[in-house]
Order: sequence, then structure tokens, then C-alpha cells
Amino acid sequence: MLWKTGLIFLCWGLTSGELQDRQSGTPAAPARTILDFGFVPSGVYDTVAYYEPGATGILFNMMHAFLYVVQPNPFPEDLVIRVAKDKFGAIQSEYQKVSVIYYELGFVVCAALGLLFTVLLPLVGLLFCLCRCCNNCGGEMHQRQRKNADCLRGLLTTLLLTTTFIITAGVLCAYAANQNLSSQLKSMRRLVKSNLKDLHTFANQTPAQIDYLISKYDTMKQHVLHDLENVGVILGGRIHEELGKDVQPALDAALSMTGTMRDTKDALENVSLTLETLQEGTVKLQANLSLVRGSLSNALNDPVCSDARSSEICLNIRSTLPKLEIAANYSSLPDVTNQLDKVNEVLKTDLGQIVEKGFASFNDTPNLVTDQTRNIVEGVKVLLDDVGSNITTFTKLFPVHSTLTNFTKMISHTHSQIEDIYPQQKVFHVPLTLFIMFSFSGGSVVLPCAVWLCLSSPSIFWVCCVVFWDLTGTGVGFSFLFSWVLMGVITALFLAGGNLEKLVCEPFQTRQLFKVLDTPNLVNSAWKNFIPGYLYNDPEMDLTAYSLYSNCKDNRGIYSALHLDKVFNISAFFNTSVYSKDVSRKFEGMKVDLRGIILLESEGKQNLISFTETGINEIDFAAYLEEVNKGVTRIDLVDFASQLDAQADQLSKGTLQTSLKGHANTIRQIHIQQVIPLEQSMSTLNQSIRLLERTSSDLPLRVRDVLAAVDAAQYLISQNATFVINQETEKYKQTIIGYFKQYIDWIRTSLALEVATCKPLSNIVDTAEILGCSFLLDSNTFWFGLGCSTLFLLPSIILSVKLAKFYRRMDTEDVYDDKHWPSI
Repeated sequence: MLWKTGLIFLCWGLTSGELQDRQSGTPAAPARTILDFGFVPSGVYDTVAYYEPGATGILFNMMHAFLYVVQPNPFPEDLVIRVAKDKFGAIQSEYQKVSVIYYELGFVVCAALGLLFTVLLPLVGLLFCLCRCCNNCGGEMHQRQRKNADCLRGLLTTLLLTTTFIITAGVLCAYAANQNLSSQLKSMRRLVKSNLKDLHTFANQTPAQIDYLISKYDTMKQHVLHDLENVGVILGGRIHEELGKDVQPALDAALSMTGTMRDTKDALENVSLTLETLQEGTVKLQANLSLVRGSLSNALNDPVCSDARSSEICLNIRSTLPKLEIAANYSSLPDVTNQLDKVNEVLKTDLGQIVEKGFASFNDTPNLVTDQTRNIVEGVKVLLDDVGSNITTFTKLFPVHSTLTNFTKMISHTHSQIEDIYPQQKVFHVPLTLFIMFSFSGGSVVLPCAVWLCLSSPSIFWVCCVVFWDLTGTGVGFSFLFSWVLMGVITALFLAGGNLEKLVCEPFQTRQLFKVLDTPNLVNSAWKNFIPGYLYNDPEMDLTAYSLYSNCKDNRGIYSALHLDKVFNISAFFNTSVYSKDVSRKFEGMKVDLRGIILLESEGKQNLISFTETGINEIDFAAYLEEVNKGVTRIDLVDFASQLDAQADQLSKGTLQTSLKGHANTIRQIHIQQVIPLEQSMSTLNQSIRLLERTSSDLPLRVRDVLAAVDAAQYLISQNATFVINQETEKYKQTIIGYFKQYIDWIRTSLALEVATCKPLSNIVDTAEILGCSFLLDSNTFWFGLGCSTLFLLPSIILSVKLAKFYRRMDTEDVYDDKHWPSI
């Protein structure tokens, strides 16, 4: 129970913890900011829970293939679950018995063979000894010569060498597996040390991660404070922007009327000036044209005109003289002095300044909002400080540092205990090797050499065994005495190791073992899931061994992996709705009153009305346009002068011709000096009259529309702005709440994915699988090689006894020649 309490306290500790208007340039409200909390500091885990057997993997694959032949049946998930639910008690039902026997049939057969060998070998050895004492079983010292003796000796030698090679290969496999286990103990030490180091990192880094999460509250707080201190720019800017959709066009229309007033004044001044100019110019032009006309008439009285050839020309010239006169009469047009005086009187009031004052008043909305929400802002600031204090106090309620300190001490103590075990690893494989060699060598004189040869070169040892097997006298006896013990050990190791491989290691790799562990009601008949039932007394919680292992394998946070919200509900404390209600309560009293904003003062409105009463609509625009359209003279003086020159050229040279050409030049000068300036004045008068005509046509309607728009905008601000203010206030409030939500969501995500990542826990499980299955079970496959060697030991003994008589000195033989036998 102590470790369970410590785990829960540890888990508690891990989880604590641009609106621009052309008049004022008011800045636009900034868009909602995405907060950047940076990256949670994370420790680097060194453990790589992966094992590569290398060259010995071939031996392991052979062993696995042999186990598959012995036990080809799939993992008995249902059977294991039934046995587990029976608390591993006696298998009672016939179905269970049959299932177990069926599943273990291969192991039972192999175990039976091993037990048979273990029982029969000592018995056979006893009978062999008794038989040998009776001079039988190779004990007779008489050699009978047969024709096939050489062939039989060669066959026996070949068979003995074959069995010897098989035995040697099995012993080499066992030796290689034993040596691999010894070498893997060093890797095991590094792997265990790496896991413990990761646990240290896990425990030491977690407080810093929790402190980091808490410290980032200031990041959120600074953004909230920034928005609160700039409430005028943000909230006021948004209100200004929304109301400006109606206010801006109204004030722009009023401001445009000031331009219309100035244009009207300029047009009236132009009409007044040009009319005076035209009246004076046409009088002078008329006088000059009369003089030219009289002078030409006198010149045509010349005697030359009585000539039949010239009389027609003179008559033509005389007929055109009446056209030399002005076309328009401007003296009858009324002046516009009265209208101009009234417009000047209207312009004494600076409407543009009044409109700009309205703009300034409307653009002061952010400052009004700042002043009127000062108390609300201060209240939210106090709330910020309170929340920060609550978070700090909340995280200090749990003994994070003390719990993790104790956890670190426990890791250090465990590490020291494990380190104390390692000096013993060097003696693990030596006794086993000595026992094997003793069993196969037979002791006597060979035993001391066999031990050395076994440790240095097993192949040399077995060559010597072939030669000295029966000559040692006691070799066969020792084999009979000890090999059955070896077979018993091999059988026990095979049954234990093989079943562990099939029932634990293989289902762990295929994840079937997790399915068994996660079977509902497995550990306790009343519990659906035993982990949450044991930790939280809530067996219905969806927390399984596989989900815990998978989440830690993915290096997720222990908070989400262990569903620690059951005992430490971060979501309840960091509940957005709680802060939303608190902030909403602070904003409930927010009232923004914009009735002090005056868009257009009464003086400006009266000025617009007075402009419609200036009388410009009373001007006789038709009379003006009629006279302007007539032109300056009835005939084009340039054309008249050109025709006069052409007619003069038809006359004979003389006084008349010279006079006519002189008058043509005079007419041209009149056109240049008088007609052209008058034409320019007429053009100016035409443009001004037409402008005044357009202005007067819709002036009352335009002024009425401007005043209506201004009044509507003023009514909106003064009476109907509540909807806009409430709407924008809600958006502003949601922005403030959004900062809390971003912080809380970040904490939840960090707790689930980054804080106290439990990769070391899954690494421990994987390391246990590597140590138990890959290092120990796979590396302890010497039973695989020794079993093969031991099975071939009996035929090897028989062949050795049979072959020995061909190499021993006999007391008698059918034909005996001393030189044919080697001396021993």
C-alpha cells in the first residue's frame, strides 16, 4: 500500500502546478492575439528499449522454430483467462483439463522422453557395469578375427565421429548461449542503469515543468492587462467603427456641403464679373464695328464701283455690311449681386469647422470608453491577481517536491542494490560449464584437462574424448552417473523456459498478453478494470493496461495516461466557465454613454438651411444661356476679313483696293483684341451659370437629406447605440475570456502530452521483456544444445564400447601379431 500511496502523491505533484478615419486617424482595434507560451522544458530520456541478438540470433531462431514444432497451437487466451479467474487454482472441469493437455501435449511428450532418459540411463549403466564385470558387454579380452573387421571398425568410427560432432555442436551451442548470457549481463547493467537514469530525469524534470506551467500565467496576464489598459482603443475603437458606418457618411455629406457653398460663391462671383465685362466689351465692340461699317460704306462710293466689272463686287460687299454688329445683348440680363451677398453672409459661419468639431467629438469615443469603464477594468485586474494567487496556492497544497525527493531516494537505493548484484555475474556460467564437462568427460585423468579444454576449446576436448572415452576405465561409468542428472536439469529448464516463452514472451510481443490483463473481472469478479479499481476504487473507468502502456509508449503525460483527473481534476479547477462567469460578472455593470457626442451643432444646421434661402434658384438661367449661345458677333469677323481681301484682289489696283484691304486688317485686329476676350468671358459665364443651375436644382433636397442623415446618426448615438455597445462589449469580453481559455487549453494539452511524459514507465516494461525474454530465456537456450547432445550420448557410449575392442590389447585372439597393434 505504501507504493500505491506514493504513486498517487507523485501523480498529484505531476499535475499541479485599423479603424482609420480621414479626420482623426483613430487606430483600428487589433485582432485577437494567439498567445505563445513557448515549449515546456523536457528531459531527454536515454533508454532505447531495443535488443539485437546479433549472430546468436540464428541459435535463438532455431530454438523458437523447435518450440513452434513442439507447441504450434495459438496462445490459449480463453484458457488463461479461465485459469486466472480461478485464482490459478486447481483445474476442475473436464474442458479445462482437456484444453491444458491439448495445449501442453508437445511439452508433455518432450518431458516424458526426458524423464524416460533420466530413469533408464542409470539403470542401463548399472546393467552395463554388471555385464562388464561378467566379462561381457566388451569386457571379454579375446579378439575374434573376422573378414569384415576393417569394414566394421571404419563404420563404427564414422558413426562415433558423427555422434561426436553432433554432441560437440550441441555443447558449442550451449556454451555459446551461456557465454552470450554472460556478455549480455553487461548490456543488462547498462540498460537497467539507463532506465534508472531516466526515472531520475522524470522525477527531477517534473517540478520544473510544473513551475513553467504556472509561470506562463504571467504571459496570459500581460496580454489581458494590455487589452484592459487599451480598452479605449480596442473596445472604443470597435464601437467607433460600428457606429461610424452611419455617422461617417452623414458627416461626410455635411462636410461636402461646405464645398458646395464655396463653389456656389465662386460661380456667383464669376457670373457677376463676366457679366460686367461682357456688357462693357459689347458696347465698345458695337461702336468699333459701326465705325468700320460706315468707313467701308464711304469707301464703296469710289468711282471704280461704277465700272461694270467692279460694280457687282461693290454691291456684294455693301450687302454684307449690316452683319457687322454684335449678336448678344448682355445689358438686359439681371445681375446676381443679391444672391452673392446672401451666400457671403452664409459663409461667415464656418460650416467646415463645425463638421470637424463633430468628427472630433465622435472620434473621442475611445476616450469616453476609457473613462467610463475605469472601474470595470480595475475589477478585472483584481480578478487576475486573485486567479494567479489561487493557482499558486492550489499547486502548493500537494507535497510535490517532497514526494519526488522520496521517489528519487528510492530510485537511488534500488540502483545501489542492483549494483551490488553485478559482481556475482562472472560466476554464473562457470559452474554450469564444469558440470556439463564433468558429465560428458567422465572424470578420472581426463577431468582436469577437460575443464581447461572446455573453457578454452570444446572441440579439442571432444577429440580427446573420442580417443580416451573407454580407455580411462571409469569414463563410461561417470557418464552413466551424471548425464541423467544433466538430462533432468535440461528437462526442467525446457519445461520452464519453453512455457514462459510461449505463454509470456510471445503474447507480450503480439500484445495478446494485454488483452488477457484487460479482461473484465479478471482480478476481481466485481471489477471491470483492475488498475482504476485498485488505484481509484473506480473499476468502471476506461483505464486498461494496454492503454496505459500505449500512452506511455507514445511518451504522453502521466496525467492523461493514468487518468489522474479522477483524483486530481485539473479540468474542474481550470474550468473556463468558472472564469467566464467571473469575468462576465465584472462586465455586467459596464455602461457606455455616448450622449455627450454632438455631431452637428444647431448653428451648422441653420447654416445649411440659410444656404437654401440665398435665392440662387431665382436666377434667370434661361436668359443667360440664351445670350451666351448667340455668340459675340453675328458673323465671323475673320471669315469676313478674308472674304473682303479676296474681293479686293478682284478689283484693279487703286485707292479702293487699298482701302478694302486696310479695312480687312482692321476687322482682324478687332477680332483679336475684342472678340476673343469676350468669347473667353462668355465661356466662363456659361460654365458658372450651368453650375449654379445644377446646384439650385437639387439644393433643398440635398440639404434636407444631409440634415436627416445627421439627425439619424445623432439619434443612433444618443438613443440606439446600446445594441452596438453591448455587442462590441460582448466581443471584447470574449476576447478577455479567450486568453483564459487559451491558457487553460494549453495547460490541459501540456499535461496530456508534455508534462511528466511517462516514456520511462513503458521503457521499464520493455526492458523487463528484454531482460526476461531476450537476455535470460533466449540466452539460456543451452538446454536446446545440451538436450540434443544428451540424447546422442547413449548411442555414443555404445559405439565407443564397440569400437574400443579394436584398439585394446587382448589376452587372447584367433590370430595375434604383436606388430599389428599399437602400444598404449
